[in-house]
Amino acid sequence: MLTMVASLALIAAPTDATAASHPATAGLASDSVTSPVTLTPPIAQMAPRPRNRGASIRIPDSAPGPLLPPVQGPNDAGRPLIIIDPGHGGHDPGARNSHNGWQEKDLTLAIARSVRDELLKTGRIRVALTRDDDRFLALEERYGIAREMGAALFISIHADASEEGGARGATVYTLSEVATDKEADRLAARENRADVLNGVDLSGKSSAVSSILIDLMQRRTTGASVRFAELLHREAAPLIAFRTPYHRRASLVVLRAPDTPSVLFETGYISNDKEAAWLGTPEGRSKVAQGLARAVAVYVATNPAPSSGPSSGATSSSGSTAP
Repeated sequence: MLTMVASLALIAAPTDATAASHPATAGLASDSVTSPVTLTPPIAQMAPRPRNRGASIRIPDSAPGPLLPPVQGPNDAGRPLIIIDPGHGGHDPGARNSHNGWQEKDLTLAIARSVRDELLKTGRIRVALTRDDDRFLALEERYGIAREMGAALFISIHADASEEGGARGATVYTLSEVATDKEADRLAARENRADVLNGVDLSGKSSAVSSILIDLMQRRTTGASVRFAELLHREAAPLIAFRTPYHRRASLVVLRAPDTPSVLFETGYISNDKEAAWLGTPEGRSKVAQGLARAVAVYVATNPAPSSGPSSGATSSSGSTAP
């Protein structure tokens, strides 16, 4: 009996090794260990949960309007400024010749550059191109550039197309709400489609132009445009072929600047293989440029240049180059 009690005492009493391995039980008397010891497990330390800040999306700024092009020619804001507008560009190729692959946007840019170079030879005229590369410009942006820069004259360069393979010759168009004939009406419908992008009609963004078409200023501007069309035929006819009649009127959006005399010059037919090949040569482009330059020289000599606004003056001084 004493032996059994001693054995139980030995089992109940903690050994030194047990106390060392369980610090929570060290120092307790043997007779006090009557209930099991509960050990609390360590609490895991978790990183604080970040606050939900929501998705951050940067809304891009609205697209700015086209930059005003550099002006070349004499560094004198009093000199007349001529804006040459190569038709079409970018995603809008214009008409196309199915045989040689020429696109109107490329041909008009090449001709416009030749016209610019010919005008600069005079040393008396400042010149700017609405585009000098393959980019798209809405029709309102094109004549808007001429208005903002205070241009004396706006000339939009094009190359016509016709289902009749034999159609050839140049034509000058001026603005009119009523087309002179079915061909003029057809051309206006085709050229004005350049302002429709992905089903959105860009031409309706400005109501100011349409509201002042009947203003007296518009009437004077139209008269000046017609006089230049007559000059262009007179001066260029010895160099290039014109259609009959050479002057047509149509409701062309690109000509609707109320205070800038404007013409659309169809230099020939890109759909005519022979004429397109001629316009594609340096000689052909030079003939067109010489005829235009002669007409412009006569026009600016008989029509004083408009006073340049702040935008045109700043652009001229920053982008002009002395001849």
